[in-house]
Amino acid sequence: MPVIEVVQGDITLQDTDAVVNAANQSLRGGSGVDGAIHRAAGPRLAAAGAALAPCAPGDAKATPAFDLDPPVRHVIHTVGPVWRGGGSGEDDVLASCYARCLRLADELGAASIAFPAISTGVYGFPADRAARIAAATLTATPTRVELIRLVAFDDATRELLTAALAP
Repeated sequence: MPVIEVVQGDITLQDTDAVVNAANQSLRGGSGVDGAIHRAAGPRLAAAGAALAPCAPGDAKATPAFDLDPPVRHVIHTVGPVWRGGGSGEDDVLASCYARCLRLADELGAASIAFPAISTGVYGFPADRAARIAAATLTATPTRVELIRLVAFDDATRELLTAALAP
């Protein structure tokens, strides 16, 4: 069972083997976490992502980390669901994002991974519901990853993630 920790901060500054990018289907960059990771990793990230696109919601694809500081070696791009009220399978797609990223981290040999709060920004997924899905999926998915870090952009998200992981 990996250690799962919650921190508040900048996902581009995490000292993990992989960082997860809450991407769009084109994998070319966008706003929020996606834009921040693309700015920090440099222009080669967009070219590498475009070569792998499209990425379906719930799936994940990996690229090198390019200009992100070591030890980050990989960016794992995942496309979360756009919130449509909860009746369009959004919960399952979000859970798939987390599980698929862990499986890909295992394939890459990553011992540590940092996740943002996927789909809670411009995609509008309710943050409390997303936190519960993230916690349930990450604790139930078998993995060889030793450290899972949930990186909250703000205090409210940090509190939701911490509460979702509480026994």
